[in-house]
Amino acid sequence: MTSTQAPGTTPTRTPWRVAWASMIGTSLEQFDFYLYAYFSAFFVGPLFFEPLGAAGATLASFSTIAVSFVIRPVGALIFGHMGDRLGRRATLIWTVTLMGVATGLIGVLPTYAQAGWLGAMGLVLLRLVQGISLGGEWGGAVLLATEHAHPVRRAFYAAIPQLGSPIGSILSATVFLVLTATLPMEAMASWGWRVPFFLAIPLLLVSLYLRRRVEETPVFTRMSREGAREKLPMLAMLRRRPGALLVAVAAAQLGIGSYALMNTYTMNYGAVVLGYDSVQLMTAATIGALLQLVTVPAFGALAARTSSALVVGIGALGTALIAFPMYFLLQSAGFGVLVAMMVIGGILPTMSWAALGGLMSDLFPDRFRYSALSLSYAVAATVAGFVPLLTAALGTATGQAWWHPGVVLVLLSAVTGVASVLAAVLVRRHEQEPVTDGAPLTATA
Repeated sequence: MTSTQAPGTTPTRTPWRVAWASMIGTSLEQFDFYLYAYFSAFFVGPLFFEPLGAAGATLASFSTIAVSFVIRPVGALIFGHMGDRLGRRATLIWTVTLMGVATGLIGVLPTYAQAGWLGAMGLVLLRLVQGISLGGEWGGAVLLATEHAHPVRRAFYAAIPQLGSPIGSILSATVFLVLTATLPMEAMASWGWRVPFFLAIPLLLVSLYLRRRVEETPVFTRMSREGAREKLPMLAMLRRRPGALLVAVAAAQLGIGSYALMNTYTMNYGAVVLGYDSVQLMTAATIGALLQLVTVPAFGALAARTSSALVVGIGALGTALIAFPMYFLLQSAGFGVLVAMMVIGGILPTMSWAALGGLMSDLFPDRFRYSALSLSYAVAATVAGFVPLLTAALGTATGQAWWHPGVVLVLLSAVTGVASVLAAVLVRRHEQEPVTDGAPLTATA
């Protein structure tokens, strides 16, 4: 067996340590992503799109979020192919490097007042780079964790990279809370907003160190040794499991879309329309994210004992039931109720989020699983990326009716709930089929 370990490093093979390294890298990716989400909610419009007016600048700000989602399938095609052909570990080093560098460069962009539309153009370009990186990150992180683990425990280890989302949210919100507490708003608008983006560089170095210490997964090593890698894994996936791809995309809608709705749209909606203090909103979101540090692995353990599809489905049903009451109470809530709403609104979608990696992994065979997970997640993220924009448009059309965000959350829940049922059916069907996925369709060295 040919080693893929970096020279001068000690190999890491323990499943828990591999999952930890995978989660740290995903945390950086999510830190960068949520950092921009908070940034777009409060600063992107005024700093980069000032001539468009308040409403136009807000829509342009949310559009820069959508841009990074739209480009994700391109990243999935590139890095999915690399992950199934060249290896999970090497591909993840590329994805985390692209994200860290692009995020750091956002911190040096000129604002509209400094260079006109040049800064906005650079912002869109760097958001495209971030989106390409994210297109290959999530699927690889899940596989890095699960393919080092025993099959019985894979649903649990598939949930560990999902911790990157609350950790990234906590880190990014904490940075902004500290800055807003220590700097006047004039300083934040002038130069303070740049500081969090510069923090991506040291975090990138830590992530690279950890990922270089991880060995290639036993699953990919075995496929390489047996010549079982697909020459065109994405094409093989589309030919063999197109229905599973559609189910995986639908299953991811609540897990991804609820984050976009809660951490981006609701932050802006709460501050601009409902009049909440932005610091209170970030504090409530951070408290909710802290709770997920416990609930994500707990739901992952539940998925390992039952099934990933079942846990995803329960989360979707529960979210649909609390969507309208949550946004109704949000209209006139004090800080305590605000925190409760963010916590409750986070726990149930977290069930679907925590078990998502296990559900998707169950749907696809080893030899094109990186491509399958990357593309399905990227397409789902592309759709979910428009959630803040579409919710804002619905709010405008309904005169900011209290129920308009609840409609979006219920729709996301319904799509994911139906997909969880279909996923359970497909997994059972695949388990009853003759084992043919172990043999390559196109054997390559």
